[in-house]
Amino acid sequence: MRQLRWIFTAAALTTTCAMAATAPQPAPAHAAARGASGIDLAGIDHSVQPGNDFDNFANGTWKKTAEIPADRSSTGIFLEVFQKTEKRNADLIQGLASGKTKADAGTNNRRIADYYTAFMDEATIEKRGLEPLQPQLKKIDAIQGKADLARVLGEGLRADVDPVNATNFQTEHLFGLFVSHGLEDASRNIPYLLQGGLGMPTRDYYLSDDKAMAETRGKYQTYIAALLKQAGIADAEAKAKAILALETKIAKAQVDIVDSQDIHKANNPWPMDAFVKNAPGLDWNAYFKAAGLDQQKIVDVWQVPAIKALSALTASEPLQAWKDYLTFHALNESASLLPKAYADLSFGFYGQTLSGTPKQRDRWKRGIASTNNALGDAVGQIYVKQYFPASSKQQVEQMVKNILAAFDERVNNIDWMTPATREKAKAKIASIRVSVGYPETWRDYRTLEIRPDDALGNQQRATKYEYEHQLAKLGQAVDRGEWWMTPQTVNAVNLPLQNALNFPAAILEAPFFDPKADAAANYGSIGAVIGHEISHSFDNLGAEFDAQGNLANWWTPEDQAHFKAAGQKLVEQFNAYEALPGLHVNGQQTLGENIADVSGLAIAYIAYHKSLGGKPAPVIDGLTGDQRFFLAYGQSWREKIREAAMRQRVIGNEHAPGRFRAQTVRNLDAWYDAFQPKAGETLYLAPADRVKIW
Repeated sequence: MRQLRWIFTAAALTTTCAMAATAPQPAPAHAAARGASGIDLAGIDHSVQPGNDFDNFANGTWKKTAEIPADRSSTGIFLEVFQKTEKRNADLIQGLASGKTKADAGTNNRRIADYYTAFMDEATIEKRGLEPLQPQLKKIDAIQGKADLARVLGEGLRADVDPVNATNFQTEHLFGLFVSHGLEDASRNIPYLLQGGLGMPTRDYYLSDDKAMAETRGKYQTYIAALLKQAGIADAEAKAKAILALETKIAKAQVDIVDSQDIHKANNPWPMDAFVKNAPGLDWNAYFKAAGLDQQKIVDVWQVPAIKALSALTASEPLQAWKDYLTFHALNESASLLPKAYADLSFGFYGQTLSGTPKQRDRWKRGIASTNNALGDAVGQIYVKQYFPASSKQQVEQMVKNILAAFDERVNNIDWMTPATREKAKAKIASIRVSVGYPETWRDYRTLEIRPDDALGNQQRATKYEYEHQLAKLGQAVDRGEWWMTPQTVNAVNLPLQNALNFPAAILEAPFFDPKADAAANYGSIGAVIGHEISHSFDNLGAEFDAQGNLANWWTPEDQAHFKAAGQKLVEQFNAYEALPGLHVNGQQTLGENIADVSGLAIAYIAYHKSLGGKPAPVIDGLTGDQRFFLAYGQSWREKIREAAMRQRVIGNEHAPGRFRAQTVRNLDAWYDAFQPKAGETLYLAPADRVKIW
């Protein structure tokens, strides 16, 4: 349930700006001119010693001139590739909406066209005001007792379809649903109940004594009051204070990210009748019936202390506080598709305060993103047909095979691993399912009603469709070919419960992957991404699962002790990195990603050398093959990021900032040979201190 996440933080989709559907498409920001080597030579800062700061050596000159777009919280390679994909999606979606491309009634093309048209119809959105939200607001207003509260909360349960967030799920709804197979039985899907309930990113935003966090809390309360006032709700200031107080209690009830990452603490399958006894407070029968889960035999409780405490809060806190809380979140969740005043208020907090982004994204950009979110597979089908050639799919699939073979070879040569553990590890490598570009089967949207004049209704029905899709999997055999991302997503994912990898078409673009580029650049960039995802099957979470995706200990005690000791060295290495004055990376929180970076880079390096077929690598642009490989890796993680966004990432994300991920090279012996760092330089590690896990 980890993935290589977008390393830029997108501006909140609650922004709005009046733009025509035919708005001009900008060129990707900061797309660097690359030489024959595939490396951005002009971006290198030769005044920096690689051994002191490899990130600034590889990217320092680029950083001096790169500017973060006004509507973004950061910039870098991920944004460059995303903008290329965004332009392509805009061409496809706007072509359908304008009538330039055929979109017959009842087809996915029509659904795409109508969804985007409704999103862009600001005049109708303004005219309708809060009308589309009134049914939900009336249900909240009609709450008279605890059974009513439970029913409304149950109707609001939403599915988490992002596998990385299953361990750090956050939703404005009190609980979240994740559907996958049982941790100890990989044959059938079951429901998982997860903590939620916060309007800010993590519990730390409510509980931290940090001055910046305290200021953010004040601005959040101001935002709550402003949104309530905009909706004409009386006593907005007092209600905002009460809502923040309730959310603070919810934050105290939640467990932290590190605890949520402990898969053993998530293995709590409760029979349905156990909830009343184990987590008293909420009317669970009413809740599960409203959520459509009343026919389930068991529900796995991911964070037991949180579910118990959140349930208790529904009984201990005044009913009016819950009604005000639910009213605010109904408005907040829908703000991007309400009149401009609501969307502007939302951007002011989520875009400017939380991410430091000064400008709202143009409306057409938000329309493209929202259409992708609601009809991802429908857009994906036409995207891959237009932009992902079979030759690229074949070339990447071959790279994956090469890197898997390199991992298998590396396992053969690990001197500390016992034969028993090695056999299990090799069996798991052999059974990994890899999907490149797009899924084998596509979603069927025939039951999803999309109207050209109902923007918020379209989003609500798409959310309900997704929830029902997840419910339909319960009790069914696991589909190990299921995709958790759309092809047009600039990302990649490892799915430990499926023992599978997804590499969407959109990330398989230059500079991550260029079919015409030198092998060193491709292996150092997309090869390291592939290695990263493979390595997630063997990180501190993935290593807990066997080849079938069951939670099972397949390690000897000695091997497990060695693995954990190596991981602890990596924890300490990242704990030392200071992202902002006084704010350090949490090495334990980011451990899984850091293991995947170290191991993935190591196996990508082996695979690169195997790809040379025994021939020496050519020198290109004055760089050896190994120098190009490591520079490609370092430049893949280049970024400039706003301070507020950096704070949010360090506190709430399981990925370290890109700057520190680029420094991962310090753990590979080959990097020392390539760049000759010396003892005493900042990144230099004595051979015994270099972390080698796989």
